[in-house]
This record gives sequence, C-alpha cells and structure tokens, in this order.
Amino acid sequence: MKLRTVRLVLWAPLILFLIFVATFATGLIKPESKIIPSKMVGKPLPQFALPPGAPGITGLSSADFAQGEPRLLNVFASWCVPCAAEAPQLTQLAEAGVKIDAIAIRDRPEDVAGFLQRWGNPYQRIGSDTQSSVQIAMGSAGVPETFVVDGKGIIRHQHIGEIRPEDVPAILAAVKGAR
Repeated sequence: MKLRTVRLVLWAPLILFLIFVATFATGLIKPESKIIPSKMVGKPLPQFALPPGAPGITGLSSADFAQGEPRLLNVFASWCVPCAAEAPQLTQLAEAGVKIDAIAIRDRPEDVAGFLQRWGNPYQRIGSDTQSSVQIAMGSAGVPETFVVDGKGIIRHQHIGEIRPEDVPAILAAVKGAR
C-alpha cells in the first residue's frame, strides 16, 4: 500500500501540470469570443475634426454627431474587401432613411473616390484618418466597423465586421433605439 502512495505522490505533479497545460491550450484554441467590443459604447465620441476623405465630399468632425438625430459612423477603407461586400447593405440603410457618415482609414482620397465610384456612395460625409488615430480612440479594431451614434454624440451600438443582409434589421432597430 505504501508503494502505491509513493508512486501517486511522484506522479501527482506531472498530472497537475498536464491538466494545467490542457486547460490553457483549450483557452488558446477555442477562445470564448473572437470579437473585442469597444469600451466606448455608451460614451461620447472622442473629439475629432478630419479633412475630407475624397474629392468633393465634406470632411467629418465629432460635432456633426451632436445635431439631434442618430447616425451611423462606418469605418472603412478602399483596400478592404469586406468593405466592398457591405456596400449594398449600406446603400439599403441609406435608402431606408438612415444618415451615414464614414471615416476612411489609412487611405488616399483618389482611392476612396474610386471605391465610391465602383461600389456606390451612401455617405453624407467622409473624414480621412490617415494615421488611424480617431479609429483607435473610438476603440475600433479594424475595418469595416459601424457605430450607431445618437443625436447627442454618444456611441450606442457597435457592429464589428461587414454588415450582411441579415444584420440590416438589427442595425435599423439600433438606430431607432438611439432616437
């Protein structure tokens, strides 16, 4: 009986170590969520004033979002394939009466103009954020991302990734809820 106890005591550290490694590896392989939401939801937009993102289009500032009516703020780039994929849904939202502004990330005005010509322009204003400073201040992790901002400039909802057709009703509801 003593020999079994001694063997168990000798193997216990290895068994505990293997359990720890298995638990840690499972968390790395299958994380609870791959989405990192912005900590800015429920808070005011950071203060910014961006130059126009494309020729002939008005630039964008945080003051534009404190006009009393909710708006979408779409963070996109001309080089972003999912941004092109969401273009029809943004057009659908604009046709439904949703006001949409955008921030073009790390982009050149002529490239943004080409993107808009190819995929359509649902935006009222586009600001150019060449260094991603506003994007980072908003807690945005990539492109595309869309924020619902109420009429007082408070971020009320964040949609991470491209807007798919099945996402449109939820975004319309979020805009309605921000009124």
